Amino acid sequence: MNQENNCIHEFDIALICDYFSYVERQGPGSPEVTLKALSFINHLNQHSKIADLGCGTGGQTMVLAQNTPGTIIGIDLFPKFVEIFNKHAAELGLSDRVKAIIGSMDNLPFKEEELDLIWSEGAIYNIGYERGLNEWRRFIKKGGFVAVTEASWFTPKRPAEIEQFWLDAYPEIDIIPNKIAIMQKAGYVPVASFILPESCWTDNFFALQLHAQKHFMEKYAGNQNATHLVEYLQHEAQLYARYKDYYGYVFYIGMKI
Repeated sequence: MNQENNCIHEFDIALICDYFSYVERQGPGSPEVTLKALSFINHLNQHSKIADLGCGTGGQTMVLAQNTPGTIIGIDLFPKFVEIFNKHAAELGLSDRVKAIIGSMDNLPFKEEELDLIWSEGAIYNIGYERGLNEWRRFIKKGGFVAVTEASWFTPKRPAEIEQFWLDAYPEIDIIPNKIAIMQKAGYVPVASFILPESCWTDNFFALQLHAQKHFMEKYAGNQNATHLVEYLQHEAQLYARYKDYYGYVFYIGMKI
């Protein structure tokens, strides 16, 4: 394991993007979990406007689109993800109301109170959970919703190895009650929160990367940075196998008041 890279953000962003372009999801999740979160959200209709921030290649967005009316705008920094997203939307016959654009979640192209729902699976950490909830709120209509997945501790104490790994990767990780309190303080009614099942990590995230890793290593044969990225991601999977009782992703759903 390369000890020079303590968190994924220290790797070449182009390599990370290329690696994750080979998998359907860029973070833990599942269609079932997306639909469960969606079940807590009311009043969506054909005029509703939804934004999926940090949409990646759109794995979760296509599930949303097939189960909600209205229009969906996906936003992601990486042109390659946006290209794949729009290709998927076209293949599913959704291009008339679903599209992705290149953009940043800290500089959104929306008007105040334009959106009925902001969605973000496995991506709000890029701006920070507290900052994201506070800054995004102004774009949501009163009575509209925010739904995000966020890395969270399940226990007040945990082994030093996994605690250090996550503090390096995402210092804002916290226990579930504190995350709910942050949502409430930001001006939302906490509607629901639930832990993503283990299968969202094992079957739908880590297992799907095995083929991607083979293809990626063939493409970047001899590239030390690419090798170290794969080693890091393999290490992440090993840590999850050992310490999954202590942390995971939690879906947090709030209604703007």
